[in-house]
Amino acid sequence: MKQSLALVSLVVADYDEAIAFFVGKLGFELTEDSYQAEQDKRWVVVTPPGSAASLLLAKASNEVQRSAIGNQAGGRVWLFLNTDDFWRDYERYRAAGVEFTRPPLEQDYGTVAVFRDLCGNQWDLIQRKG
Repeated sequence: MKQSLALVSLVVADYDEAIAFFVGKLGFELTEDSYQAEQDKRWVVVTPPGSAASLLLAKASNEVQRSAIGNQAGGRVWLFLNTDDFWRDYERYRAAGVEFTRPPLEQDYGTVAVFRDLCGNQWDLIQRKG
């Protein structure tokens, strides 16, 4: 049997602001943006360049969902973005105004820094060794 992770839902406050961040600042591709009339919502998918997995940008539709925006992992690093060139992406993200909460560190497994997305969720940007 073979399985793979295809989508992870990320609860956001606004579709267009989220697209501007992930596509405009991080350089992800807008894979899909279609209106779902039966549920009166959009199906918005963004994908890091060359990735098999994507993010579904899910607009919060009630107070419980709104309370999860920016805290989907209880304050921990939640998503891990691998890169083939850490310093290229780190400098590009900083120039685009992405907030890094932990500076770059050389670890046994590679180079890593922590940044926040537009909602406040924490991500690792990682270039793995080997």
